[in-house]
Amino acid sequence: MAINTIGSVDEFKALITDIKSQEGYRDPIGFGIARVDRGQKNADKILQANFPIINWNENFGSGAVFIKALQEANINIDFSESEFVATINDEFVKNAMSAFNPYLDLAIEDEHKNVQVIKMLSSIEDIGKNFRIILLFEDVAPKSVEAVYLKLYALSKRKAKLRSLNLNGAFGILTNVAWVGNTPYELEYLRENEIEMKLKGTFPCIDSVDKFPRYLQHIIPDDNTRILDSSKVRMGASLAGGTTVMPGASYINFNAGTLGPVMVEGRISSSAIVGSGSDVGGGASILGVLSGTDGNPISIGENTLLGANSITGIPLGDGCIVDAGVTVLAGTKIKISSDELKLIREANPEASLEEKEYFKGIELQGLNGIHYRQDSTTGEAIAKRSTREVKLNEDLH
Repeated sequence: MAINTIGSVDEFKALITDIKSQEGYRDPIGFGIARVDRGQKNADKILQANFPIINWNENFGSGAVFIKALQEANINIDFSESEFVATINDEFVKNAMSAFNPYLDLAIEDEHKNVQVIKMLSSIEDIGKNFRIILLFEDVAPKSVEAVYLKLYALSKRKAKLRSLNLNGAFGILTNVAWVGNTPYELEYLRENEIEMKLKGTFPCIDSVDKFPRYLQHIIPDDNTRILDSSKVRMGASLAGGTTVMPGASYINFNAGTLGPVMVEGRISSSAIVGSGSDVGGGASILGVLSGTDGNPISIGENTLLGANSITGIPLGDGCIVDAGVTVLAGTKIKISSDELKLIREANPEASLEEKEYFKGIELQGLNGIHYRQDSTTGEAIAKRSTREVKLNEDLH
């Protein structure tokens, strides 16, 4: 069935059924249309992709329309591949507009966002070569810049859970660029034009040099989320509403973040997750899978406090405290008195803890209600049953 102007919702549904009946058809698990930034020196190089809307395991009808609109524009799709990327053209937009006709007047505010994208594209006289579509059929290692960005958006928009997506090879796909506001510049382009730009006063004020943009360059946070320094959160981080990221020693890497209101004044490394109501104190560091955990991803439970300049390299449960300056790693030897061990067992009835004096940190991973301290007379790391309630200031979150 060719795409003619669809007159009703029933005709639209029939069109979707027909599109999906074609041999080999697969619903994309993720898709979207992005405006891309191309290299100043090499126009074939994609430096970043800006998605106004991304779809992740949703809106399969819109995905079907996009696929048919591509096919009708003589852009063929191989459904056997894990991903498909193409530059869209005016014919694609015209086809999609015809298919979405029953929804054009309804596509406002929060309704029918994919239709809104097509309506906006139809208002652009010549869309040129800077608009690209990505269809992701499998969650395997990405092959394109667009696929990497689609997954980063899925994480930062909280449409996909942290640590759930395959980002293997992402660093090799993205280009290291100079970021000037939201615009990426090829470093080689700046080198070649340095003399002219500096003498003419057009050399840009560079904010950072990185393969990843900043979170706030692409994501509008929840109303009750505060990020006091945009450089502290990398694109691909996931921030739940109520999270506060203070300046200074704070930092949240990609594929890391929070599950609820959290105070962040320390470092949340890649793959680390912090539960609701927890406090990552000034200079505290939660290690990532590439920074000292031997590949063990770290989750911090709810209402847990990581004191200033502490280091955590094991998963922690709910209601834990790591005192300021204390380091808890998988191999750290931690002393627990028999009385405190009994109390810790009561708080963790499913845990199997031997009757002994010293434990390695990994033996305590994920347990609730433990207070990690340092004996000021012996220097030993010790653990006790936590008796302090960790509670964030509701006015700040």
